[in-house]
Amino acid sequence: MLLSYLKIAWKVLLRRKFFTFISLFGISFTLMILLVVYAFYDHTVGPHTPEKKVDRLLFVNRATISFKNDNGTNNGTISYSFLERYVRPLKTPEVVSISTYFSSTAAYVGNQKLDVDLKYTDGQFWQVLDFDFVEGRPYTLSEVQSGAHVAVINERTCRAYFGTISSVLGKTIETDRIRYQVIGVVKDVPGIRFNSYADMWAPISTSTQDAKDPSYFGDCMAILQARTPADLPAIQAEFNRVVDQVPVPDPKKHAKVHVYAGTLLSSTVRWFNNNSKPDDGVADLMGKVALVTLLFMLLPALNLINVNVSRILERSSEIGVRKAFGATSGTLIRQFLVENVFLTLLGGVLGLVLASVVLHLIDSSGFIPYTTLTLNPRIFAGGLLLSLLFGVLSGVYPAYKMSKLQAVQALKGGRN
Repeated sequence: MLLSYLKIAWKVLLRRKFFTFISLFGISFTLMILLVVYAFYDHTVGPHTPEKKVDRLLFVNRATISFKNDNGTNNGTISYSFLERYVRPLKTPEVVSISTYFSSTAAYVGNQKLDVDLKYTDGQFWQVLDFDFVEGRPYTLSEVQSGAHVAVINERTCRAYFGTISSVLGKTIETDRIRYQVIGVVKDVPGIRFNSYADMWAPISTSTQDAKDPSYFGDCMAILQARTPADLPAIQAEFNRVVDQVPVPDPKKHAKVHVYAGTLLSSTVRWFNNNSKPDDGVADLMGKVALVTLLFMLLPALNLINVNVSRILERSSEIGVRKAFGATSGTLIRQFLVENVFLTLLGGVLGLVLASVVLHLIDSSGFIPYTTLTLNPRIFAGGLLLSLLFGVLSGVYPAYKMSKLQAVQALKGGRN
């Protein structure tokens, strides 16, 4: 039955080439835009290298100190000493990692300056994140504790500094006049993964920052890894209990210290919104995105509905003949819906092709360092699902209208 419907749908689309072209253009363009946006979302907060275990990770990256008498707040990234005192001792996480944000340093190859984004981390950093090592290994807990000048670098830095990405283990790289022995080379991390991105990673014990500085603000962040995704609520509960007991720096001026542990999506939204409120803003953002998506799809959907209604009137004689020979309303509805879904799926496939081309152009531009925006299975499935939804929603009303045509009325052209 479905095969016969598909054959009829294909013949109808070939017979009405202009209608098919206009419909495919609207569907594919709309889906192309949505898929490009979804690709950016997925590659920012989805399970990609090195944050492959996003369902087991919580991120701590900002602190806020509120002032008394509603005199505002002071917020920023967190100090190493704060995280070491209050976050490292947590009992519920499987692993706690503390690292700095990347900072720009200078390396020289002959007389040519090479900008190297350097990130200092502890040894646990390599346990909570999953980097793709081209060769070598990460530095260990003991190397961090001893302050060993060892480093892991990415492919781009390796190629620019040594001229190759192989056989560099044991060689020395110098940034800001400090020498490090290369012990590992990893694939480039996209710049949009700002919690893990860098060109070079070195033990946090080799950084120049004062680890004993009692200030609550600094240049660090923490990543908490749960044993299973089900443990995340318990980790957040313990984290919140500990933060509630953190003393304010100056009791005369300050009211409370606010620090939040959130998922990759939550922490990213907080970061870009500079959000220091208990509500991370994710629900509000998702609501706005859903509304914009709905409105964006509404115009081509309405256009397709109008075209479908016109197409039904053009086929009224065919519908009348089929009804006269016993075709039921249900049969006609199913046939029309299959035709419409078949059309939108074709548009979806074309939209996927166009989106792939656009993403390739964005990658080639170097707009975001080391980013490889591809249509992975999640995005591909999302595109097909949107196409199916698009086809059903834009076909239900025309199909219903068609089913209500009486045989005599249909044979007269669909009008009384």
